[in-house]
Amino acid sequence: MKHSRGLRHAALLFAVALATIPAAPASAQTPVKFSLDFKFEGPSAPFLIPLDKGYYKAEGLEVTIDSAAGSLEPITRVASGTYDMGFGDINSLIKFRDQNPAADVRAIFMVYNKPPFAVVGRKSRGVTKPLDLEGKKLGAPAADGAFAQWKIFVKSTGLDASKVTIDNIGFPVREPMLAAGQVDAITGFSFSSFINLKDRGVPVDDITVMLMADHGVNLYGNAIIVNGKFATEKPEAVKGFLRAFIKGLKDTVKDQPAAVESVLKRNDIAKKDVELERLRMALRDNILTPEVKANGFGAVDKKRLSDSIEQIALTYEFKDKSKAAEVFDASFLPAANDRKAP
Repeated sequence: MKHSRGLRHAALLFAVALATIPAAPASAQTPVKFSLDFKFEGPSAPFLIPLDKGYYKAEGLEVTIDSAAGSLEPITRVASGTYDMGFGDINSLIKFRDQNPAADVRAIFMVYNKPPFAVVGRKSRGVTKPLDLEGKKLGAPAADGAFAQWKIFVKSTGLDASKVTIDNIGFPVREPMLAAGQVDAITGFSFSSFINLKDRGVPVDDITVMLMADHGVNLYGNAIIVNGKFATEKPEAVKGFLRAFIKGLKDTVKDQPAAVESVLKRNDIAKKDVELERLRMALRDNILTPEVKANGFGAVDKKRLSDSIEQIALTYEFKDKSKAAEVFDASFLPAANDRKAP
């Protein structure tokens, strides 16, 4: 009995000793600060679903996602290291890297295989085709990714830019000014400007959407970008982010009404029908292109990228064009099978 009591006493002391030892911390999540290109709208759903469904956490990531004021802002945010990753226009990134050769920021996953850059006008203002812009007033935010391609659009369409009055207007007043007739056309992303005008009561048959890609501007669009230092130090975090994003993108394609809920919970003034239509336009026109359906999400065609750089050079003087193709780093892409479009 004494022996038994002694064992119990020893076990009790052992248990007390264990209780005083701090519990081992759970494996730390790698923080990733991510910048979108604009507000929380329908097309941002693929980035937000992994937050709501735990896909990022499953990859060991603690992701925070912030909105931005146009597709140029994520580039400066990521280049400075303020943000680790972002979503920005690859063409603007090409020019940024040329102007800032010491800045290590690169594209790693193409999302908008066909860019949504557009000039949006109103038929009632006499705008139905590119040459109609001559003699008209164009509202264009200086930081707009679409306006960044204006010179290429001018050259590819034969438009006389000297006959177009360009007003540098803010993003919030862009569609309202066109709706009110204060400008005759605007630059913007097709799915944003068209839906915003429609939501403001402009008749659909009065809206002219001229996708630059349908008028000789043969470029790629927005891509996921990464800070070079972050990519070098935490390559597995970058790869994990892309794996989680693909899951979110596939979920978005499969169930768009459900996907939009991830947007609505982060944008109090968003309307479900509006954001759902915006998302559907982006999927149809910019993301699920024939090239993506054939080759999968994320990658770029090297020749097509090279040709787009030559087109950028028509209106932009490179300091060192030989390095432009280095803008896209495919080394972080998931396996081809995982990138197949549904």
